[in-house]
Amino acid sequence: MPEQDFTFLDPGELIDGDLQLVLRQKLPALPDKGFVPAYSFAMVLTGTATTMGQISLRIGETDHIVLYAGHIGYGVDEKYRGRRYAARACRLILPLAARHGLKAVWITVNPDNAASRRTCEILGAQLVNTVDVPPETEMYARGDRQKCRYRIDL
Repeated sequence: MPEQDFTFLDPGELIDGDLQLVLRQKLPALPDKGFVPAYSFAMVLTGTATTMGQISLRIGETDHIVLYAGHIGYGVDEKYRGRRYAARACRLILPLAARHGLKAVWITVNPDNAASRRTCEILGAQLVNTVDVPPETEMYARGDRQKCRYRIDL
């Protein structure tokens, strides 16, 4: 979908027990950098201001998204790991991805990131393959050399 036709949607209330996703930013596309529109949420302890991590949903079907960056990116603060917040947060935003017309979402993780790989397994995502990160990308510059590509059909 052309970026000029993109409309951000109201994500609604996103709560799963003690986990609430709070919308922090709606990020417009930056085509010259290869960025697609994205939502950025904080993972918050329900009923508090305590942030436990973050999750982003990128809306687009570029090669960069599908092969390397993924539609969903997340991070859980060390103090809150082991409680499946990442998997629960992903489940909360999948309906928003579907409302934007995505038929599948891709999550990419570094091969040595066992926790993120386990999150993908918990979600029922299918490991499709592992790809080499191109040397000309920002990901490569930060040290990423490969990405495991997981797909979730919506």
